[in-house]
Amino acid sequence: MTSISQPNKAFTISRFLVDDKPAGFLLSLVAGFVDTSAFIILFGIFTAHVTGNIALAGASFVDEEEESTLTRLLMIPVFMLTVAMTSLLAKYARRKQWPIFAVLLTAEAIALLCFLIVSASLTPALIIDVQEEYIFPIGMSGVVAMGIQNTLMKEAKVFKSYIPTTVMTGNTTQLTIDLVQLIGAKFSSGAQAEQEAAESWERISRYLPVIVGFASGGIAAAFLIFVSESWWTLIFPVMIITTLAIAAYVHHFSQPSES
Repeated sequence: MTSISQPNKAFTISRFLVDDKPAGFLLSLVAGFVDTSAFIILFGIFTAHVTGNIALAGASFVDEEEESTLTRLLMIPVFMLTVAMTSLLAKYARRKQWPIFAVLLTAEAIALLCFLIVSASLTPALIIDVQEEYIFPIGMSGVVAMGIQNTLMKEAKVFKSYIPTTVMTGNTTQLTIDLVQLIGAKFSSGAQAEQEAAESWERISRYLPVIVGFASGGIAAAFLIFVSESWWTLIFPVMIITTLAIAAYVHHFSQPSES
């Protein structure tokens, strides 16, 4: 006779944290926090939404700011290289049968810690003398961390469906479409309308926490930076991702077993 052992408290908590909605909220919170922090202190550089740097590079080019243009453009190959390396790490972890989500979260936590150290070390000099030689290493370390998170959402494959946690344009578009469909279904009748309403609400319940998380992270970063005037506020994203990584390991190695 076989029986399934009851999950312990650690497994229950970890299972909750790595579920779609809590994990999506926390990851987008981190992305919003990091992107806003970098944009404020680095005078307009995106770390999560790196394609925005192309537009900023164009503006810098028109203003004949060659060094600023180059710094922003270099964020693109840095991001691409990070994605490539993270993808290789995910493939290696998959071959070794390691918990991919936990491994990539660990890599992001390390990258965020490096971002924090580099930022805290160079910001005092940056405030005194705004030079690209200070802006580039800070921005690059932030882009690396967010590049890992972008790749994590594709490679980990622990979520029901892929939802970006670093760029909200597509998420907001999908949320709006689903709201329109949900409202339209509510004013209709029949089985098809009920099905459309259920499908819309299911997608809304997954997209909304991500959007709210990103906005909350941005607001929190702006508030804490203006209050503390310190890069040490980046300890909060490090703590969040580290907690998620621990939860992912616990969830993987504490799966209830049959006895």
